[in-house]
Amino acid sequence: MAVRAEDEVRAALAAADDESIDSVERAEMLMEIALGIQRKPRSAEDLRAAIELYHRALALCEAGPRDESLLRARIRARQATALQALPDGGIDSLEAARDAYEEVLPILSGGGRPEEVAEVEMNLGLVLQNLAGERRAPITSAISAYQRALRTFERARFPKEFAILQNNLATAFLSIPFSDERAKMREALAVQAFEEGLRVVNLIDHPIEYAMLQNNLGNALQYASSGHAVENNLRALDAYDEALKVRRRDTMPVEYANTIANKANCLWNLPDDPEKPDLGNSRHLKEARDHYHEARAIFAGAGEHGRARVVAEALDAIEREILGASA
Repeated sequence: MAVRAEDEVRAALAAADDESIDSVERAEMLMEIALGIQRKPRSAEDLRAAIELYHRALALCEAGPRDESLLRARIRARQATALQALPDGGIDSLEAARDAYEEVLPILSGGGRPEEVAEVEMNLGLVLQNLAGERRAPITSAISAYQRALRTFERARFPKEFAILQNNLATAFLSIPFSDERAKMREALAVQAFEEGLRVVNLIDHPIEYAMLQNNLGNALQYASSGHAVENNLRALDAYDEALKVRRRDTMPVEYANTIANKANCLWNLPDDPEKPDLGNSRHLKEARDHYHEARAIFAGAGEHGRARVVAEALDAIEREILGASA
């Protein structure tokens, strides 16, 4: 744990034991300190420290003379976000977060603000989506949670949240195995959701969300099982280029590498002249190879060894294809 976080935790625990301060005030103070640590964690230990502070705050709520169920629900919801964010928490941490969100939803729905309820629904959706990837929850439950959150986080008043929810809905649609006749419909719904999100955010006011949506829209278009592959790939390239207006190598190197690797995948399958596909794609192959080289170096330098390995495999394959085409 970083020195700053250690000092904050020590001060918080000392104050928590000060019985001259009202227990509710102490619980609220612990929650705020935990939230501050959680917002900028330097390691998993910081998140664990925040979780422990939330736990102490919950105990103070229980010990107080008044019914603090609403405060307890708010603390529990914050604790769930820390559990959800633990990089090494695994399934157990995700399931603990899910249980906490489901526990507090009825309480917040009865006495909290609509925005609080919607935030919990959005976070619950993310947890359920991650659990669905491990076959521990149905993906439809995540989709339902996102849709409930959209009742409050509508486009006019909450453009950022609306855009994030549209992105999450789209990725949830795309995560459903394409093994039935509704696969194309889900692909179309995903593209539509990405485009809905992009209608309410822009490059200037919401650059992070804008880039995320553009990158993911590019992926959805590139891999769509459509009869318009060339047209979709051209649209995907435009989306990746929009994302790269935000995801620059000097400021967001890993995100930049992710997008140029996606762009390379797209170029690999795109003829140099869409009007004359028989002429091949030697130029695009070389451009893709350059992107893969750069992405691999960035991933390796950032310690993203799994991603670097995937890109290296693609690079080897494209090098063989270039050599074969020139033989």
